Amino acid sequence: MTTKQATKPDSHTNTQVIPAFNHKKYRPYAPVAMTQRQWPDKQITQAPLWCSVDLRDGNQALIDPMTPAQKHQLFDLLVAIGFKEIEVGFPAASQTDFDFVRELIEQNKIPDDVRIQILTPAREALIKRSFAALQGCNKAIVHLYNSTSKVQREQVFQLDKPGIIAIAVSGAQLIKEQAKHYPATDWQFEYSPESFTNTELDFAVEICNAVIDAWQPSPENKVIINLPATVEVSTPNIYADQIEWFCQHINQREALSISLHTHNDRGCAVAAAELGVMAGADRVEGTLMGNGERTGNMDVITMAMNLYSQGIDPELDLANMDEIIQTVKACTQLPVHPRHPYAGELVFTAFSGSHQDAINKCLKHYDGSQPWQVAYLPIDPADLGRNYQEVIRINSQSGKAGIAYVMEQQQGLQLPRWLQIEFSSLVQAEAERQKRELSPSTIAALFDQHYLQQDAAYQLQSYQLCREHDTEQLQAVLTHRGQVLNLQQQGSGAIESFAKALAGELGKSVVVVDYAEHAIASTQHSGSSAEAVCYIQANIDGQRVCGVAKSQDVLEASMRAMLNAVNRYIALQQTLAA
Repeated sequence: MTTKQATKPDSHTNTQVIPAFNHKKYRPYAPVAMTQRQWPDKQITQAPLWCSVDLRDGNQALIDPMTPAQKHQLFDLLVAIGFKEIEVGFPAASQTDFDFVRELIEQNKIPDDVRIQILTPAREALIKRSFAALQGCNKAIVHLYNSTSKVQREQVFQLDKPGIIAIAVSGAQLIKEQAKHYPATDWQFEYSPESFTNTELDFAVEICNAVIDAWQPSPENKVIINLPATVEVSTPNIYADQIEWFCQHINQREALSISLHTHNDRGCAVAAAELGVMAGADRVEGTLMGNGERTGNMDVITMAMNLYSQGIDPELDLANMDEIIQTVKACTQLPVHPRHPYAGELVFTAFSGSHQDAINKCLKHYDGSQPWQVAYLPIDPADLGRNYQEVIRINSQSGKAGIAYVMEQQQGLQLPRWLQIEFSSLVQAEAERQKRELSPSTIAALFDQHYLQQDAAYQLQSYQLCREHDTEQLQAVLTHRGQVLNLQQQGSGAIESFAKALAGELGKSVVVVDYAEHAIASTQHSGSSAEAVCYIQANIDGQRVCGVAKSQDVLEASMRAMLNAVNRYIALQQTLAA
């Protein structure tokens, strides 16, 4: 805890010493003068038009920008989720982005109902380069921007308001002229007065009207006016006031699609976007999990699921949350916080005994015929491919830790937390069945029975892995109840390839949720040697299951662990059927 120090004269210099943590150097953001605001009484009744900016705004914020393979993987996910507008890059500023846009077009990867979007500043050479990147595209949005805030005008560009307007109009006119050279493409234009929230509202309207006059939109061919909180500088209600005021004063409102692009500097990006939609906006730009500059962009998953929890169709399919999380993590190399709304590992877990009791009682009353109403659970976890599992502890939290300690001491196994939680429930059930304390050997046997499954349905006989560029080709030979199976699959990694191959064999989705490995000492062969143990948590057709395996080869242990997860899933399904 720091102690505040008052400002006082320096005895040596007779000057004022300003404390480092000094709120007086900041000014409160001025509210919008509105006496009859309408948005507080509005309700959101339908989803806005979503535009993903993961591949542009999100990508530019990464420590290591995505590789082409990762970009294609994320693009495919965005399409599968249901985005109809996807900003795919800044092709005039990056050869990598330019090549990616060309690949999407030339490889026919863009569905007919999806419109890609590119960003360009109002500069002639960059605008022309952007159109070159989009040549041959069926449907595209050209997103033009220039900075309009007072601080940018005066300190960065050193231009007056007419000078800033001239930049925007010149860019808009050039875009319109360039589009005529590519008549086969269905063009839509978008303009952003960058740093809208730090721009005087009357000037924001003035410059947008100038761009609108240059583009001459119609209700049948709308122009997108994007009003970004490039930096979040106020409470969400002030942003909503700005949106409503803008919508009331802009020309040709019926020919415009008002778009929002909120950042999370104050932690309120989702709230600002929600209130902005209430204030009249039609469209929202954001990213999955909120990746973006500084504290990030508006998180589309959170806002979409907020709508879902109110009985509104978000028009995005987020049912397979585990697959979404794993793809985003693989492409961005960023972790997902365990308390992340809807997507976090712990958001449907109750650690409090009273919470567990309330949830269980509510679940017993819920039969699916009435609206969802379960204490402590705002939505049904099953809707996102999750299952509510009560966190059971033996002698409070020490029970789980005690089981983990026994397994490490007796077996050399360092169980990851998610496996500790699941296995502790099995130990608790066995202890209740036997009505006595379980010995370490009994606990170890219980672990082997459920997770190692040496004699289960699917067995790995051999495998071969070939690496080529960004992909790996996997060939595996399995046996299934005496039948030999030859599986073949390629992907960005061996485990991902194996999961895809098993998904094809089972006819069910198979997604690796979590993975851990470590070495243990082994004396099974002549002399002592190192042995790898691998742990896998998989989501198979909406059900999470774990598998464990040991081998002197790490990859073999990983594949056997995956098979044991599949075998455990089959065993659980058979138990349920019985």
